[in-house]
Amino acid sequence: MNERQPLAATRQRVREELRERILTGRLRPGDRLVERELAEDLGVSRVPVREAIRSLEAEGFLVVQSPRRVVVRQLARVDVEELFDVREALEGLAAGLAATRAGAAELKRLERVLADAARATARGDAARITVLNSRFHDEIVAIAGNALLSTMLQPLEGRLRWLTSQNEHWAELLDERRRLYEAIASGDAERAKASAVEHVRVNREVTLRSLFGEEPGQRPAG
Repeated sequence: MNERQPLAATRQRVREELRERILTGRLRPGDRLVERELAEDLGVSRVPVREAIRSLEAEGFLVVQSPRRVVVRQLARVDVEELFDVREALEGLAAGLAATRAGAAELKRLERVLADAARATARGDAARITVLNSRFHDEIVAIAGNALLSTMLQPLEGRLRWLTSQNEHWAELLDERRRLYEAIASGDAERAKASAVEHVRVNREVTLRSLFGEEPGQRPAG
């Protein structure tokens, strides 16, 4: 057995655990991460914790303020606006492609995700809703069948899921996803693209209000 495999597996486990704590709000913007404390909590040495921190910094979740101070990133309004700008362009493209390529099996997968999302929404299960929202969009990208598009979206996935978790208008989100599904199922690429863009814009507005009390494009006074 490759001796490096256990370390690689530990590093991945630590990275995924820390990312999940950020996504679910256990680690909140501005919270400090201390290597020693995290290593003790996770039952590992400080090496995989240090490497996980580097990885999550590269993904945009953490900020290294000094060699001894690492904190969860506090998103500025411009960060959120830029993420939604990119998401609007890429997800509009993905939905348009998916509309021309989705068959019965692909549509059935989307239907199952929507059914699960409806049950999670009825329960008020925020963590599950966030996971299923990501899964719904992942399915659309998979149906689109464009490897370059998938590669471009992958580095943004975690941060987009993080933003989605800020949106607690769950019933509205579910309705938006249902409309997007119907547009893709119609086979009309332009309709699907327009529906995806509208879905992202609604999500943008709700997220900006939730985080900053602002509308898109609005600048703070002062």
